[in-house]
Order: sequence, then C-alpha cells, then structure tokens
Amino acid sequence: MNLSSLTLTQGQAYQVSVEGTSSLNGYTEWNEFDLALWIDTVPGNWFRVVSTEKVLSVNGQKGDVVIDKTDVGLGNVDNTSDQDKPLSDATISALADKVDVGGNITELNNDAGFLKLFNDLTLELVDYIGAKTKQEKNISYSKIVSFGELFSTLIISSYLNKEGLENQWIDAREFIKTSKIATDSRINWEETKRKINSNLSKDETYLTQGFIGSNLNGETTTLGREGSDFSAAIFGWSMDVEEVIIWKDVDGLLNADPKWFDQTQILKKISFKEAIELSYLGASVIHPNTVKPLENKNIPLSIRSFIKKEHEGSSISKVGKDDKSIPSIIYKPNQILLSISSKDYSFIFEEHISDIFSIFSKTGLKVHLMQNSALSFSVCGIIAPSKLQVLILEIQKKYTLKYNEKVNLLTIRHFKNLDIPELFQNQEILIQQRSRTTLRYVLKEKK
Repeated sequence: MNLSSLTLTQGQAYQVSVEGTSSLNGYTEWNEFDLALWIDTVPGNWFRVVSTEKVLSVNGQKGDVVIDKTDVGLGNVDNTSDQDKPLSDATISALADKVDVGGNITELNNDAGFLKLFNDLTLELVDYIGAKTKQEKNISYSKIVSFGELFSTLIISSYLNKEGLENQWIDAREFIKTSKIATDSRINWEETKRKINSNLSKDETYLTQGFIGSNLNGETTTLGREGSDFSAAIFGWSMDVEEVIIWKDVDGLLNADPKWFDQTQILKKISFKEAIELSYLGASVIHPNTVKPLENKNIPLSIRSFIKKEHEGSSISKVGKDDKSIPSIIYKPNQILLSISSKDYSFIFEEHISDIFSIFSKTGLKVHLMQNSALSFSVCGIIAPSKLQVLILEIQKKYTLKYNEKVNLLTIRHFKNLDIPELFQNQEILIQQRSRTTLRYVLKEKK
C-alpha cells in the first residue's frame, strides 16, 4: 500500500511491520514497529514516530533467544579462576626463548620455581588492574611501580641460579614494614627487624628489591628518594652486618657533579656526618635516610662501581680523612628566590615565620636556604611549576612578596684553596652566606 496517496483523519496511524527504505514526507529510513502518524497540522500530514519497543532480536536470532560466549566474540575465553589458570602457551613460549647475557645462555622455562613465582606476580598485577578499584593516586602508584622491581629481580635471580650463583629470591614487601602512607613511607623499624631476623639467615644469599615495602595491612608502599639504597641500609641495620656495599655506575662519591664541573675528585673516605651534611646541602650523594641507620650502629657504607670493579670507590664510616681536605661543590639550578615582608613594615617574628612555613608545606616548596632581616624573610628553594602561582597567591594574601625565578644555588663545602670567583662565571650574587666550613650563594644569570 502506498501511504503517500492516503488521506486519513487526525491521529490515525500505520505501524511498520518490515524495516526498509521508503520515502514518506521526507522520512526515508523505517524500522520495524515505527509508526506513520497522520497529523492535520503537519506539512505533508505524515509524521514518523520512532519505535520504543524492546529489542526482539540478538545476533540475528528472534523469539526466545539463548546466546553463548561465541555470539559475543568470547569463544576463546574460559571461566577458570585466576588461581587455577595455567600459563598460556604464548607465555610459556616467550619464557622458553633463550636469554643471552655476555655469551652465557640459560633457559628459564626449565625453572619450575621461576615459572610459579612469575605466574603468581602476573596474576597479582592482572587482578589488581582488573578490579578497577578506585584508590587514592599514591596507593595505585606504589602498587603498580613495585612490579618493575619484582619482575626484574625475579628474572635476575633465576639467571644467577642457572649460572651457578645460588641465591634465594624474596619479596621485600614481606619484610620491610612501613606506616600506612603509600609514598615516602616511614619505616616500622622494630617490626621490620623482627620479620627479617625471624625468616632470613646470614649464611644464605638473597636477592630482593629496593624501594618497596608494605604496611601492616599488606598494602604496597614505596620509600621515596634513593629508596633502593635505603632498602640496603634497612636490611643491613636489621641483620647487624659488618658492611653495606652499594654498586653504582660511578666510580664513587664525587666532590662535584661532572655535568657542571670538568675537574672532579673522588671522596674516598668521609664520615657519616659529612655525608649527611653534603646530602642536606643538595649533593647527589647517598640520602641521609640511608646513612642514618648505619651510623647508629657504626656499620660502614661503601660505594663501588660495577663498571670499574677494580676501583676501591668511596667509604662512609665513623671517621673520614677526606672530610676537610677536598672541597665539595654543589650546584642547584632553576631555583626560586622569595623575599617576604609584612604589609605594614612591622618586624618579622617567629610567629610570622611559622605561618610562612605552613604555606610552604601546603604548597610543596622545598627550602634549600634561608636568610632573614628585621623586615624581611628570604628563602631559596624549588617548587613544581604547577604550584608556583598557588604559592605566590597564598603568600600575597598576608604579606608583601618579591621573587626571582630561575636562580641558581651554589654551595662550597671546605672552600680553602679554591678559586671562588671563577665559579661565578657571568652570574650576579643575590645572597651570600658564609660559615667556618661552608659558602653559599644565590646567583642569577646576568642579562
């Protein structure tokens, strides 16, 4: 029937029984159960009402439809629980590939223990990601980044065992116990010591991870800056070892960063105190977190090169002969200098400084140098660019602020017999501080 030739009365309608293409008053696509409605006030009179009926066909099937996994593209998926799933053929094939390290060949697929641990870690990661649990960002970060340490150490452990260097792989999360904080977590020293000494022996060789631990709820945590070195110190402290050795890609502790200075010297023997001071001043040496527990038990710390194994490297112990004999130069570029004063020109007292530091803490400014006068308080530090404007606005609510971006902080420890002006190059001195052992300058490039 040609509907376009019909004349009906207001409100009468035809229902489409077969979908198709047919032009009616400008409507060209018709679905099953659509209505062609006659309305006197509509130009051309015909009006399309789109069907709102429930779907009556699935994947080409009509009536009482029963679908299986093949109908939705999941024919190769089984319902085996994660814990009961065997390794896939693809995974086994990948693990069966030979790994060539310096000409030495091993086949990991013959190591049943390795395959079991690898599979367990894989399932742990997959389950965590698959659960799509909404967690605070730092918690998710610590959980996911930990698998890099876990997988890599497991592979190395298996390789070393195949090469005759017997060792036992252990999960550091089972031993290093921390506070609930997910990142930069604090160590629960007594519980950590109990876990380590109850389960590990000095007569065995273990291979484990740096940087990671877990809280008492079993949630993965991370230890912050230089966390891997810190982990070595934690195990050393807990087991009362004779010495902790950290292997790096440098010859040892240098008195300056070779990125900025051409001529550098190795600090062969320095004290715990000097190492902590240098780190606090910004040197790229061992973090104070690593040094402090070893200093508490007088456990020497050696920094050696895995590239130049014959070199003796650097030693940090109770007494250091190089503490004062070799100047150390620390250069920290791209700092910000803030000069803060009261709006009514009143003195800057302790309560003002306390308030200012609360703003620093809230906005994430890391202070590297401070200087105050009667009317102003100046700091040099570093802050994430995204938070700089927040910091400025917070300070300006209560105080008058002047600031310089992209300033450089130069620190010289034990500065005798050093040509200091040569270090300034084309830089202007904004702040200068001097003590018996240390010179510090805030510098800005001359225009």
